[in-house]
Amino acid sequence: MRRAVFPGSFDPITLGHYDIIERGLGLFDEIIIAIGVNADKKYMFSLEERKRFIEEAFKDQPQIKVMTYSGLTIEFCKQQQAQFILRGLRNPADFEFEKAIAHTNRKLSEIETVFLLTSSGKSYISSSIVRDVIRNNGDYTGLVPTTVRI
Repeated sequence: MRRAVFPGSFDPITLGHYDIIERGLGLFDEIIIAIGVNADKKYMFSLEERKRFIEEAFKDQPQIKVMTYSGLTIEFCKQQQAQFILRGLRNPADFEFEKAIAHTNRKLSEIETVFLLTSSGKSYISSSIVRDVIRNNGDYTGLVPTTVRI
């Protein structure tokens, strides 16, 4: 079984994330959406809310699991017997940042990172932009799956 972990904070999940996950289903038998827990980070949405948003968005797709983790992503991958890390790229800056992490993960493990380019119509969307729109009472609904509602 080809299993991939798609890690992130998903604060909140966006249509860009959704795009990568949907397209990743063509490559992997199972995708674990892994919500990272970082005690030092301030989140807009609670862990429970973020998990619920994602679970509801993919409730009809049994090949997708949603889990939480802390620590190194590669250690979580090993625990889940995942051979791949799935990551989305929006722009060249994402690539440079993600490339360094992928090289480090490969140095520390046998886990490969697979990159998918976000579809052009969604490449401008980021969780930080969504949070800013929400904070300023803007219409965020076109940027996130319908399950993300406040």
